[in-house]
Amino acid sequence: MKKHAGMLLDMDIWNFKWARGCPWNEETCSSAAYGGHLELLKWAREMVPWMKTHAWELLKWSFGTFEMAHENGCPWDDYTCRGAARGGHLELLKWAHENGCPWHESAGRIAAEGGHLELLKWAHENGCPWDEYTCSAAAERGYLEILKWARQNGCPWDEATCFHSAYGGHLEMLIWARQHGCPWDENRCLYYAKQRNHQNVVNWIESNLISRVELNIIMAESCNHATQ
Repeated sequence: MKKHAGMLLDMDIWNFKWARGCPWNEETCSSAAYGGHLELLKWAREMVPWMKTHAWELLKWSFGTFEMAHENGCPWDDYTCRGAARGGHLELLKWAHENGCPWHESAGRIAAEGGHLELLKWAHENGCPWDEYTCSAAAERGYLEILKWARQNGCPWDEATCFHSAYGGHLEMLIWARQHGCPWDENRCLYYAKQRNHQNVVNWIESNLISRVELNIIMAESCNHATQ
């Protein structure tokens, strides 16, 4: 079967199977790339074509392996930058972007989600798009420093930032977000904090809800006195 050629990774076996007419296709390069077998990949590349998936399959291996593949015609697309961001491969991302690899719209979110602050900084400075999901991804994983930096540099946020902070039990994150004007649905945050047994978050939200109710009562009483 064709898939057998993609599974045999010993060079002697490869040469023997090739001489005996073992069939192969794009999966041959794919298996070599996924396993990080550079010499086998070079050899197989002369026989079968690349697939787009090969570029991101190579991301977890050495810079040299990735560079060799690209210089020998391995195609890439925006998922290549996305994969580099997910793995925290800053030098590889720099090289890929500088050599024309396009940004993926979720690369910023992926970098924040992985806790890769330096990568996110460089990507943003070099035109990588970001949106509210970048902040909510940082909140979901509890990366307060990333959230702070993103906000200081103009990254937008929405209610999802507070929600993910509460859902994940990240009280310091939630407090900071609220203190800096992040919108929230306090009832939704409270519900999921209870569901996830984050009692410290529950206590903080409930104390804020009580304070707000008391403030509303005081304001209502003041308005009543003013109209009398």
